[in-house]
Amino acid sequence: MTENLSGPDRADFINRLPDGWVSANGLRFLTASADGVTAELRVQPQHLQAYGLIHGGVYAGIVESLASVGAALSAMTLGKSAVGLENHTSFVHACREGLLHASATPLTRGSRSQLWEVTVRDDGQRVVATGRVRMLLLDTDSAVAGGTLVVKGA
Repeated sequence: MTENLSGPDRADFINRLPDGWVSANGLRFLTASADGVTAELRVQPQHLQAYGLIHGGVYAGIVESLASVGAALSAMTLGKSAVGLENHTSFVHACREGLLHASATPLTRGSRSQLWEVTVRDDGQRVVATGRVRMLLLDTDSAVAGGTLVVKGA
């Protein structure tokens, strides 16, 4: 399947990709472009740690996923791919249930790296987590972990 990923909103296409973490956790993209990404996740029992609170890894995964999608869409306009270098996620308020609402925006988009900021809110619009992900832009034929970066299903 070949599709123009650099269009104005690629959320439907992104939701169809076979991304294991996104699918397994139920993250659903609402909007996705090189200028910003939004998504939501319905909290399920598998998202909770032993105290019944959302596991911090869920927040870090949401932050990483949104930043990665936005950076990839932006990088594609340059004929490049994007991979994460750093993920700094802060847990602001504990949460146990409901729908999480996340939004990501680019802070910098250079020719070699990007920095994306993500905010995750609960149903009451209270900030429950924030994060920044620094992304490295690579040529599409760059070797990473023994292979090249190809989007499965694209």
